[in-house]
Amino acid sequence: MKLRAEDIQDLVEKCKQNNRIAQKEIYEFYYGKMMGVALRYINDRDAASDVVQDGFIKAFSKIKKYTSSGSFEGWLRRIISNTAIDQIRKNKKEMFLQNEENLEAEIEIEDESMYQNISMSEIVSAVSELSNGYRAVFNLYVMEGYTHQEIGEILDISPGTSKSNYSKAKKKLKSILIKQLDH
Repeated sequence: MKLRAEDIQDLVEKCKQNNRIAQKEIYEFYYGKMMGVALRYINDRDAASDVVQDGFIKAFSKIKKYTSSGSFEGWLRRIISNTAIDQIRKNKKEMFLQNEENLEAEIEIEDESMYQNISMSEIVSAVSELSNGYRAVFNLYVMEGYTHQEIGEILDISPGTSKSNYSKAKKKLKSILIKQLDH
């Protein structure tokens, strides 16, 4: 289904009037993209699907607050991201351990050119292998551009824990990517 900006704006206006058909069209149009957003934070497909469902419910209940000052997709993406972060906060105790899993020894790579042939799908796949805590911090820092102080506030962890999890996530990603290159 292909929608133009005018079509989306028209559907949004109908959603503001609680039009179920318009809500269904918005949902069907954006579901795949929003599932991708949720999967950046939540590695379990069922849990990510729940996040998307909850996010759409929040979006439709707050749609009257959408002012059209930015893109609707960006507004919706932020709601889905925040819903995923809320889910992570609920499960925080098991994810943000100071000394989580035993990481492999850091592998020093002299020749960074070996990374030039890694595709985006391989990187996304490697990120999806990170633990939920590492992935959340990595996504918030790298993809969303938050500072460690802001990540700490968002996830209710210390900035030091955020920095530590980010550092461990980078080491783990490096290890995963090296294994992919060896195969």
